[in-house]
Amino acid sequence: MAADAPHETLTGTLERIVYVNEENHYTVAHLQPENRREPVTVVGNLAAVQCGEVLKLSGRWTTHKQFGRQFQVEKFESVLPVTIAGIRKYLGSGLIKGIGPKFAERIVGHFGDRTLEVIDQYSGKLRDVDGIGPERARRIKDAWNTQKAIRDIMLFLQSYGVSTSQAAKIYKQYGNEAIQVVKGNPYQLARDIYGIGFKTADAIAANMGIPADSSRRIRAGILHMLEELTDEGHTCCPHDELCQQTSLLLNVDAAKLKVEILALAAARDVAIEDDLVFLASLQRAENELAARLIALTRAPLALPGIKLDKALEWFGQQNPIAPAAAQREAIKTALTSKLTVITGGPGVGKTTITRAIVKILRAKECRVLLASPTGRAAKRLSESTGAMAQTIHRLLKYDPETHGFVHNDRKPLNCDLLIVDEVSMLDVPLAYQLMRAVPPTASLVLVGDVDQLPSVGPGNVLRDIIESRVGRTVRLTEIYRQDKASHIVLNAHRINSGQMPDMPPVAAVSDRRTPARQEQPAVGDRRYSEAAPASDFYFIEQDDPEKALQTIITLVSERIPKRFGFDPFNDVQVLSPMHRGVCGVENINRQLQGALNPVGAKFSLKLNEQQVERYGRVYRVRDKAMQIKNNYDKDVFNGDLGRVKEIDAEEQTLTVTIDDRDVVYDFTDLDELLPAYCISIHKSQGSEYPVVVVPVLTQHYVMLQRNLLYTAITRARKLVVLIGSRKALSIAVRNDKTAARYTRLRHRLQSA
Repeated sequence: MAADAPHETLTGTLERIVYVNEENHYTVAHLQPENRREPVTVVGNLAAVQCGEVLKLSGRWTTHKQFGRQFQVEKFESVLPVTIAGIRKYLGSGLIKGIGPKFAERIVGHFGDRTLEVIDQYSGKLRDVDGIGPERARRIKDAWNTQKAIRDIMLFLQSYGVSTSQAAKIYKQYGNEAIQVVKGNPYQLARDIYGIGFKTADAIAANMGIPADSSRRIRAGILHMLEELTDEGHTCCPHDELCQQTSLLLNVDAAKLKVEILALAAARDVAIEDDLVFLASLQRAENELAARLIALTRAPLALPGIKLDKALEWFGQQNPIAPAAAQREAIKTALTSKLTVITGGPGVGKTTITRAIVKILRAKECRVLLASPTGRAAKRLSESTGAMAQTIHRLLKYDPETHGFVHNDRKPLNCDLLIVDEVSMLDVPLAYQLMRAVPPTASLVLVGDVDQLPSVGPGNVLRDIIESRVGRTVRLTEIYRQDKASHIVLNAHRINSGQMPDMPPVAAVSDRRTPARQEQPAVGDRRYSEAAPASDFYFIEQDDPEKALQTIITLVSERIPKRFGFDPFNDVQVLSPMHRGVCGVENINRQLQGALNPVGAKFSLKLNEQQVERYGRVYRVRDKAMQIKNNYDKDVFNGDLGRVKEIDAEEQTLTVTIDDRDVVYDFTDLDELLPAYCISIHKSQGSEYPVVVVPVLTQHYVMLQRNLLYTAITRARKLVVLIGSRKALSIAVRNDKTAARYTRLRHRLQSA
């Protein structure tokens, strides 16, 4: 840019967004200026503007050596269009909820260049337009007022890097008080609004003149750091480590941090215990969880007396496969103990044990409840036991009015025994809420695989309970005959014991024209014939990440469906160790979306009715999608999977079918939803899929751990395909050093 380039103002309609960097909002777009025939390229921080908006830009003309003349934006504001064509495009863009292209055409056709004035000041006249009744007119007026308020917030916040979608969330949270709240304490945004982090709030605070060493900033930074550590699975942090990490974040002296930690403790925002600092709510949850587990074990057993050998003989007659000796002992333990943990890998009989406990106790007319952390796991538990199972959230019954659960210590669950499956997924806050609702008269059976990844949320509940020995633990190791033919089961146990998986001979998959180096082709090779020996576990060797990516796309979209008959949407799940990179979750999702659900394929809908773009992601009708945070109001939870059913451009809503139930999202809430053709291995916990495809590459080095690989392959029921390098696979198998979590549950249980 020339140093003396004059400053100019440019006004026009945003025609097309070419590129957006979601982290800093740097945007490349095409703008149709007023009184010009051809659009121009504009670049700069445009904070997630939308096509159809009329923008007034301040900046300078520059010449890019590759892309030519561009307008470099320094400041912008969204203004209302004045021409009939501009108004029609503005209203039809979906900016005003309730008005899409169809109604925009009708309204502008009726009112002409007075359209926006009518909506703003005389909205009752909208009822003169064909198809608009009193209710739609009211909703259009409300949406117009909301958009005006959001525009005001955007004008206030645009220099702080806040996007349009974030401004909408701020308005939704605070209403007309939004600007006052932000001015009063910008750090409140990070605590109250999902999707607005500490860095955004800190940037706003700095621009508002809040000093870098102010108490308000330091306290917000400490709480943010503790919340970040919670996201990594910790329930607490050593005092000095917390000071060190927060000092790096804030560039503030550690001595000031120590003073503010004490102030936060006095205000009961944090709790200090020995050398550890907790978020106060997490310390209470961990304390209460430990106390209730101990109290349960000390209460008298209330289950009826059962002649165990006779009951097991009876169950063996009812069941197609009689329980083996280790399974019989586990069943006896569960029926004679207050707290029992049953753990072990795939194929060791956990399902048979659970089914036996349920059948025997129900034959004795005992009240048995079953639950699991996820909907998929609960459904699987129901199918395997023949008894109803629920997610823990639905078992406890969330009450939106009180923002708590109906079942708690004042209204406990009505049961004699509670079985909870997939307990490796259970974090401290949810385990605490569950234990509040378990009556002291009941018995509790926890079932899970302790060698899987720990919970996504804070704590290491299953391992801490086992290692504390507060209850009775049964660890199953023997693989039973019905699973001994499965390479998935056998290799899961091999990996868990530090051995490389036993894989059938495969050819390296690279160029299709390259002849196989071995006699037996791979499952990913088109020459794989019906005469090939059957297996349920394959490794396709491919060191190059780009070629591995193309192999994954071809496998999921073509080869696995054609060779094995699996549906790529419902049966096949790609799991990746990392989010970023060529074979990371984000890129694989984009590529698979393009291959499996391209724009225009199998649709008669218009483009804006079959897809919507928000937060740098595209959502299309038919897409696989995953909820990534607990939303109690919608009754959907972190890890729930579904399919996009409908996109309503006028109402600005997207409908996802999750567990045979339609869930409606506003466009501003789509940061809670991710495309799910590929998900992280962590997010797959508690779920099972017929087919799992996993990239294992050296570029995933920091995440290559034994329990990660073990968790990934144990998600599959019928087929596992690994794609990557033997070196990366070997690194993962050898690396049993998992990151330790700061938690005090085991200490509390042992010291009681």
